Amino acid sequence: MSSSFPSQKPEVTLSLSLPSIPTNPSEDVNPEERGVKLIELLLSCAGHTSSGNLHHADAYLRQIFQHASINGDSMQRLSTRFASALAARLVKRWPGLYKALNNTEPARHDLDRAWSIFTRQFPCMAFAYSIIKQVLIQVMSHERIIHVIDLGSGDPKLWVPFIQGLGHVPNGPPHLKITFVSQNKLAQEKIGTRLAKEAESLDMPFQFNSVNVSLGELTLDMLKVKSGEALALTSISSLHVLLAEDDRVNSHFGTSKNNEVKDSKQMNEFLAIIKSMSPKVVLLVEQESDHNHNRLVDRFVEALHYYSAWFDSISVAYGEFSCADRTMLEEMFGKEIENIVAGEGLEREERHERYAKWLVRFGRAGFRPIRLWSEIMDEARRAVEAHRLKGYKIINQKASLMICWHDRPIYAVSAWTCFS
Repeated sequence: MSSSFPSQKPEVTLSLSLPSIPTNPSEDVNPEERGVKLIELLLSCAGHTSSGNLHHADAYLRQIFQHASINGDSMQRLSTRFASALAARLVKRWPGLYKALNNTEPARHDLDRAWSIFTRQFPCMAFAYSIIKQVLIQVMSHERIIHVIDLGSGDPKLWVPFIQGLGHVPNGPPHLKITFVSQNKLAQEKIGTRLAKEAESLDMPFQFNSVNVSLGELTLDMLKVKSGEALALTSISSLHVLLAEDDRVNSHFGTSKNNEVKDSKQMNEFLAIIKSMSPKVVLLVEQESDHNHNRLVDRFVEALHYYSAWFDSISVAYGEFSCADRTMLEEMFGKEIENIVAGEGLEREERHERYAKWLVRFGRAGFRPIRLWSEIMDEARRAVEAHRLKGYKIINQKASLMICWHDRPIYAVSAWTCFS
């Protein structure tokens, strides 16, 4: 295949912007054939990018962008995101050049808006919130002093219904304390005010604590856990960032198998802190995919499979016509894809792992999974159906509940308690 590439070094266009139309639209006739072609080109490009072969990688990128388009069908749009992530990885060989081309961070309000669109348009968080609310209320219904630690969500769509549910437990409203861990100070202030008003309307004694640090900086004393509190923790798409470590050498020379659970000092220490507090329940929501492989090609294949489900679902929700909401969602996913593909070492934080690996991690830390009751699954199913977006279903797998796009699991929710 190398004979088809030009013998001289190709001219490299150092721009990471996405094309709006295919270079050769006449070649793109059958969408299915074009999709297969794009996958083949992306995988070949990923292989050359991983080995540092700039010459061949650039030639494949040129071919990809003859068929891909940011305004095309779901596979064309997905391909532009992955191709741009590969290009970003190549340009990172020149750190100064990469920083010059990427000298702006996405505005916080843009990220917040994209997440708001995501939770409104797709049923995944409604599914997760339904389970979290029900588990917390069932586990805590007889407790009089409750402390819930939210590790980064801070979504009133979760906590307002939870407070309302607690307000109607048989023994009357308990004393509730919620601690919100986040680096988003404005979000902390907004949700604190909102929840305090909700608790006041129910005559519920309420205390809100904000901890303005990252999970990696969090210490036990910041959480102000007191004796006599019934403690619970929730983590929604947050815990995987603690798996980030300086493993750049392993990305090139590592020999670990993909199904192995890599040891993580930071994660072990964090779970040990949680265990030391003896929580009644820990609720974990994570993407059901494995993007924590050392080798680029392995996690590229995994990510391509995972995010293709999202781009297909976006096409069902919005059609193939471009709109602002669709663009914001795809840019949000595009940032995740770039981190998975172009990032290495500590900067690669999107290290999602499947529930099977979390089962091992939590087990080693002294936790066991709680089997979720059938009525919880029924209520979660109703929350999904209320979105009226066809293609989603719920499965029960090894004490976790998963939401799937057709047959592809995309999020897993699990509940944990300490071993007796």
